[in-house]
Amino acid sequence: MQTAKQAAKQIIDHVSDQATWDDIMYELYVKQKIEKGLSAIDEGRVISNEDAKKRLLGNEV
Repeated sequence: MQTAKQAAKQIIDHVSDQATWDDIMYELYVKQKIEKGLSAIDEGRVISNEDAKKRLLGNEV
């Protein structure tokens, strides 16, 4: 598993030379969210689609 610094360098190396600070920050943000989600899956911190619907729709499902 790569460190946060290594991941950031990889992202920066792969964005366009015309990328803005906002573009780079967005890419870093998305990477962070994906990593957080994958960690949640590995740790079993997930719910079923059915339970998610119930939470969002107030048990109407």
